[in-house]
Amino acid sequence: MKKINLTVLFLLLSILSFAADEKTVAVVPTGEPSLGLSSSEMLLAILLLFVLVMLFVSITLLNAFKVMYQEQVNPTPYVAPVKEPVLDYDIWLSQQPKKPSIWTKLLSLRPIEEEGDLVIDHAYDGIKELNNPVPTWFNVLFFGTMIFAVSYLFYYHIGGYGDLQDQEYEQEIAKAQVDKAAYLEKSANTIDESSVKVDKTLAVLQEGRTIFNTNCVVCHGDKGQGIIGPNLTDEYWLHGGGISNVFKTIKYGVPEKGMISWEKNLNPKQMSAVANFVLSLSGTKPAGAKAPQGEKYEAKNPKDNEMKTAKDTVRKEDDAKK
Repeated sequence: MKKINLTVLFLLLSILSFAADEKTVAVVPTGEPSLGLSSSEMLLAILLLFVLVMLFVSITLLNAFKVMYQEQVNPTPYVAPVKEPVLDYDIWLSQQPKKPSIWTKLLSLRPIEEEGDLVIDHAYDGIKELNNPVPTWFNVLFFGTMIFAVSYLFYYHIGGYGDLQDQEYEQEIAKAQVDKAAYLEKSANTIDESSVKVDKTLAVLQEGRTIFNTNCVVCHGDKGQGIIGPNLTDEYWLHGGGISNVFKTIKYGVPEKGMISWEKNLNPKQMSAVANFVLSLSGTKPAGAKAPQGEKYEAKNPKDNEMKTAKDTVRKEDDAKK
């Protein structure tokens, strides 16, 4: 074993001396990418890593050789396995712990030795019956359901702390209305000339009137009668009538005729409101209106551009039944 230790020591010393000689080599700068180390430093690092690996392997082999040497000098004596005798069932049963487990208590189980104590004092044709009580788990479940029923009755019907089905239904409807309004508010900014619809609700027309009075009366007049721009109250249109064409004219404008594009100043919802307000001026015949310009517009199917109102999925007769 001393020879092996000396061999490993000499090997380690020779590698370290070789690594020390490598330090004296001049550093030659290279243009290749590196870790900020020269070639000599990289080689030295690799050698040190190799030394550590060899040292680990040497120590492992040394320990293995020690175990093998000790086993050869003092071999472990062979011990024959002891064969345990097979116990009788009654003996094995008597050796089991007498304290019942939680599982045994929960199922109300009795040991087989106590079977004679469970026999009822009557027999039919030699057949005897055991007195098996109701298991504990069944009693816990049964009385637990009774406690739950009383608690439910007090919480929902007597104390009124919880919401009943009718109240939950009303809350869900109210929440759905809020979600619907949020969705419509979000989807309003996705309106374009292909999806805009006629909406004659009072809120939309009032919003359109406000925007019209702020931005459009200079060219079209306060009643849409036309000043610089054309008359908006008759049936004749220069760039097409209907909600889609009016929305497109407001959005992109007509630069060659002096009307600017309002796409950057108004959002899609506001442009839709203005378009609906302009259409609501049709047939008002204000005083001092300009002469008709353009071509008469007749919609093929006016109902195609009408705003469809969302209907509740619950029918009225079903709601009445509730």
